[in-house]
Amino acid sequence: MNKRENKLVLGTVQFGLNYGINNLNSKPTREKSFAMLDYAWENGIRTFDTAYAYGDAEEILGEFIKTRNLGSEIKIITKLKPNVLAEVPGSEVEIIRKNLAESLKRLGRGYVDGYLLHTPAYIHEPRVVSALQKLKKSGLAKNIGVSVYEKDDAVYAAGLPEVDYIQIPYSILDQRLDDKVFWGLTKKNKIKVFARTAFLQGLLFMPEEKIPVHLEKAKIYLKEMDEIIGRYSLNRQQAALLFSYCNENIDHVVFGVDNINQLTEDLQIVKDSPDCTECIAELRNKFRNIEKNIIFPSLWKK
Repeated sequence: MNKRENKLVLGTVQFGLNYGINNLNSKPTREKSFAMLDYAWENGIRTFDTAYAYGDAEEILGEFIKTRNLGSEIKIITKLKPNVLAEVPGSEVEIIRKNLAESLKRLGRGYVDGYLLHTPAYIHEPRVVSALQKLKKSGLAKNIGVSVYEKDDAVYAAGLPEVDYIQIPYSILDQRLDDKVFWGLTKKNKIKVFARTAFLQGLLFMPEEKIPVHLEKAKIYLKEMDEIIGRYSLNRQQAALLFSYCNENIDHVVFGVDNINQLTEDLQIVKDSPDCTECIAELRNKFRNIEKNIIFPSLWKK
């Protein structure tokens, strides 16, 4: 497997939930999800990202693994149910072990390659980190870590030698974690960084007339982005994906798709990998400090 194939990770949230501001087709059928998973596998993708909170995505992925007889050939990263430690009585070890057991049952696996906290605050609790370590020692998770939203949580997690994986938001408009301190700590502690939301849940692809009023400022940014990438003959999809993919500090890019056409296009973009060094440098300089209400989907008004 070459580096290009190994760097891409297919996210499965779209298979289990109606997800994304620009998703006009809602959740794909099981058959369409299987078609996308098949295409990804046939084209070299070997790692898939899912979560307890992604509706029935774990079940769909588990069924795919079983019917295709992939066994341990496929790598799976999943996540603890958000806020579960505040909702369920019991010790951290008991709750986390039970949640992972439920995920493993849905996935039809005896272990996962990565198990992440889906509530970033939990990474600050030593007993939670200790519980994850116990799962790792027992062989239920080969790697442990956290999915973060804020820079402070990312830097803190990067300073923990126990952490193997950190999943971060990273896109043209969200460059908060392009930070020397963060990269330095991940290198020092040999932590793999997974970048997600390259497309900002589809916002980067929305035509101006479709952008809601509360995201009005995004229109200005998208127009500025179009001016830059147009000079390099790139479209938004190419620029957004390659912005993350070409960052050498990022080990893996987690990307999601709503349909097989998007998947085909994304894989072709990476396969072609046009030289966009100068374009990326311009985009980095232009979009350093974008407002949180634009780059945090959780703050978007519904």
